[in-house]
Amino acid sequence: MTAFTRTIATTLLTLAALSVQADLSVSGTQLLDGNGNAFVMRGVNVPHAWFSGQTDQSLQDIATLGANTVRIVLSNGAQWNRTPASEVASIISRAKSEELITVLEVHDTTGYGEAGSAATVSQAVDYWLDIQNVLQGEEDYVIINIANEPFGNGPSASDWVSAHTQAISRLRNAGLNHTLMVDAANWGQDWQGIMRDNAQQVLASDPQSNVIFSVHMYEVYDSDNAVNSYLSSFNNQGLALVIGEFAADHYGSYVAADAIMARAEQYGYGYLGWSWSGNSSDLSSLDIVNNFNGSSLTSWGNQLFYATNGIANTSNSASIFGGSSGDGNSCGTASNGYPYCCDSSSDTGGGWGWENGESCVMPDGGSSGSGPSTCNWYGSIYPVCQNQSTGWGWENDQSCIGQSTCDNQ
Repeated sequence: MTAFTRTIATTLLTLAALSVQADLSVSGTQLLDGNGNAFVMRGVNVPHAWFSGQTDQSLQDIATLGANTVRIVLSNGAQWNRTPASEVASIISRAKSEELITVLEVHDTTGYGEAGSAATVSQAVDYWLDIQNVLQGEEDYVIINIANEPFGNGPSASDWVSAHTQAISRLRNAGLNHTLMVDAANWGQDWQGIMRDNAQQVLASDPQSNVIFSVHMYEVYDSDNAVNSYLSSFNNQGLALVIGEFAADHYGSYVAADAIMARAEQYGYGYLGWSWSGNSSDLSSLDIVNNFNGSSLTSWGNQLFYATNGIANTSNSASIFGGSSGDGNSCGTASNGYPYCCDSSSDTGGGWGWENGESCVMPDGGSSGSGPSTCNWYGSIYPVCQNQSTGWGWENDQSCIGQSTCDNQ
């Protein structure tokens, strides 16, 4: 082999290695996984900084319910006990074992400018640089949410822009190449439109153009019109967005959670419900499960997971974990663990189909009529219960519906 041939061969091998390790990345409005497939976050916020002893089991339970992403509350020590690098490494490892993409956030910055003890965005960056050894190499699996709700009400647009452009510069210069998530001002709700109107400038500051923006939707978003107006603006600008926090109410005020999930599904944007468990008494309605019990969903938890556009019906694992391509099946999962087919033309007989490079179950049993027994409940597909004929039940770790109840809808 000549020196020239060896050089070409080495170059091709290098390019091949780079193509395999592409990492999570942003392309227009989409987040792509490490295989270059579209990945839409469907997940839950986990309050690790305050309930670290519950995190390991919580991740398992959240994955069992069908989520594909967890957003983990960490602390840099400014307001709560600092989360050590060793804990962060354990969380990443555990989440990967459950096939969950991990969003890590520093919560101490919440409401800076109004909350007296809040940390700055720069102090949040200090934390990421301190623990960068456990972050590097995890670019396929980890998103760095630079700072949670980093400004309260009333900041200038220039303050929000400069804080984040400087943060991005420091992180990139330190060699952190992860997808970066940037939170809105106004305690995350962006009612002033600071993030909406200046996101392009922040994205342009990243030499990798690998930034996804995050809005927290609470009482400001009390109607479908408010939700759609905000999400459509980002979509029209060609920007990637996630609803990083939301619930069905907030301090007793209504939040249009169903509209948030429906519009997120429409635009292909991710959403992450707040929060698994442990909220204060005045926010207890935001708990997704009771007392960290993964088998005891609250009303909000049932809505988040089992609404028509909820997690169970729209979540797909990142293809980096070895599942289907990122376009994925978003039509639910049958009791045998296979996804339901979304397109009737996928029917291959015997109740089975083929979509996105894998077998799927035909919701109506397929051409042979011998497939699994399912119920189309107002547009959402559920398995028919085997142990009861009426009402709703719980079998094989998922909701089911009695045959007579299905027939009489």
